[in-house]
Amino acid sequence: LVVANNVLAHVPDLNDFVAGIALALAPDGLATVEFPHLLELLERVEYDTIYHEHFSYFSLLAASAAFARHGLTVVDAEQLPTHGGSLRLHVAHAGAARTHERVGALLARERAAGLADVAAYRGFAERVRASKFALLEYLIAARRNGLRVAAYGAAAKGNTLLNYCGVRADLIEYIVDRNPRKVGTYAPGTHLPVRAVDSIDADKPDVLLILPWNLADEITEQMARIRAWGGRFAVPIPLVRELP
Repeated sequence: LVVANNVLAHVPDLNDFVAGIALALAPDGLATVEFPHLLELLERVEYDTIYHEHFSYFSLLAASAAFARHGLTVVDAEQLPTHGGSLRLHVAHAGAARTHERVGALLARERAAGLADVAAYRGFAERVRASKFALLEYLIAARRNGLRVAAYGAAAKGNTLLNYCGVRADLIEYIVDRNPRKVGTYAPGTHLPVRAVDSIDADKPDVLLILPWNLADEITEQMARIRAWGGRFAVPIPLVRELP
């Protein structure tokens, strides 16, 4: 058994890494490889998950081709909710295991979505711009109406989003984070101050923009107390919206 969860996308030399899996894997062995699913990234406009730690973004089509170059076959594909939608692939030596019908079904879905055609990616770029404009319009309207906005979560995806959108302290005053190592620092690029979560209780902002939108349910539950003073939650992806 070879397990590589959220590893493949971080590898600079993909072919060398996959060749290593083929060498390590017993003739009847199984490798499981997990990574964010490119189809979900495109469909949900998750552009903020594109950042420096990732060398590659995989569809099943692309991953299958990479494994096939080294005599490996994807024999099953699980769709998971993590990271905005992930794939867990089960990989074996060619001919060593029966291929589950899920593989063919997902390959067909990816082809139907245009993942083998460059036009799908050009369309994604247009939807990313629309998402950026919507967020800026929302924040500008909030500030013009006298509302104070803070953000939750000084993580990689949030910093990617804020920098791409050109958000600065005139639109969002600060970011709160539960990690004590981040508190007292400044977000890279935007220079927004990072504060402790409990500063929200003293400051009472009108809007809390949840940057790690994949954890929105957990965060709204933890921070439900902001509703006591009329505070509201918003998420930026795929188009900015307030949460009920």
